[in-house]
Parts: sequence; structure tokens; C-alpha cells
Amino acid sequence: MRIAEAVRTLSFPVASGSHATMPHTSRNDPGFIHIFEPGSDPAAPPLLLLHGTGGTEHDLLRLGRAISPGSALLSPRGQVNEGGALRFFARLAEGVFDPAEVAGRTRQLADFIAAAAARYGFEPRKLIAVGFSNGANIAASLLLLRPESLGGAILLRPMVVLEQTAPAGSLANRRVLILNGSTDPLVPPDHSERLAASLRTGGADVTITLLAASHGLTPQDLTAAKAWLHAA
Repeated sequence: MRIAEAVRTLSFPVASGSHATMPHTSRNDPGFIHIFEPGSDPAAPPLLLLHGTGGTEHDLLRLGRAISPGSALLSPRGQVNEGGALRFFARLAEGVFDPAEVAGRTRQLADFIAAAAARYGFEPRKLIAVGFSNGANIAASLLLLRPESLGGAILLRPMVVLEQTAPAGSLANRRVLILNGSTDPLVPPDHSERLAASLRTGGADVTITLLAASHGLTPQDLTAAKAWLHAA
């Protein structure tokens, strides 16, 4: 099953009234085609939804609404086309990346977030990334390279992409949840701890949860993500 299909076929409950406000889709903004859906609860943190390989800006909308029904949702489309599958940065082979290319794509996404925050009126410091697979990886890169762009992150099936650590103090007062699967064939077993260590160097409060799952998402991901977010 393709990664995007794993997200689409997992059914998430939709909160009552979530269709009351139509999402805004923009194709003319510099940077990223994206969807912005305003929130209904000013106290709920805005969510940045980052899809996996082969996905689109639509893939994680139901997941985002299920995790935090009152949150504003910002969901950009990855700009890299890998044989017809959209991604946020390129790969040279499975699990092999060009650090300079990843850094450049991360800067572009960070600049987009800053522009979107000004346009839609949210604070990046409160923005929580919800990223799946490739989306989780670029969310981790944002924390490492442009920490001012995020207030925290829920990383679903991330791996180590950049062999570097966050500068001391750069992630102070930021929480990160790493959710990986015990039978995932794509993410090496030691990557959760390695990624957590790189973020903790910057002062992040990182929680690792290993689920009885493969690379696809499960209802346990939703349960863990909701519990973590509401514990803030």
C-alpha cells in the first residue's frame, strides 16, 4: 500500500460542525499551493499538516481535525515530484538524502510559514506540525534549522535525515512527540532515539512512543497524538 493510501484509508471521526467553514485553497501565493482552514477555538493551537510521499495538501485534513477539532489548519503541498509522487524534499535513494537540498527546502517551507502566519493571523510560536513520513522529516528539519517556525511537533514515522543537533536552547519550551512503528520496514530501529537526542540538545521535551504498527497510520496514532496535545 502506498503511503498516501495508508492515510486515506484510515477513517478518522469528524467533529460536529467541522464542515461549517469551507477551507481556503490558494494556488497563487509564492511558495506552496496550500489549504488554510480557520479554527473555531481561539485556545486551540494552529496545526501545520505535512503529508507523506505521494500525498497532497488534502491528505491530513481529517487527521488534523480529529486531533484538535477547534484548531486552524494549514496544509501545504510538497513541491518535489518523484515519479509523480509529491514530497517536501528529494531523496537520492531510499533513506539517502542530500543535506544541502534538504536545508534549502526547509528554508523555503519556513519562509512560507512566516508569510502564511502574517496572512492568516496566527503565531508561528504556537504552531504545531503534524507530519507523516516525509512530512514528519521536514518538520524535524524545521525544528533543527528554523526553530522559530514551530511551537512543537507530532512526528509520525520520522527518520534521521540531517546528521546534526539543534543549537543549545533553540528548542526550549517546545514539545515533540515521535510515533514510530515496531515493524516499520522503512525507519531503522535506532532512529527514534537518535532523532530525539538531536532535538533534546536544543532543549526540546521529546516523547517517544513505539506502536505495534508498520509504516501506515493506525487508530493508536490518533489516540496518542490527541493525548499528547491535550496534555500541554
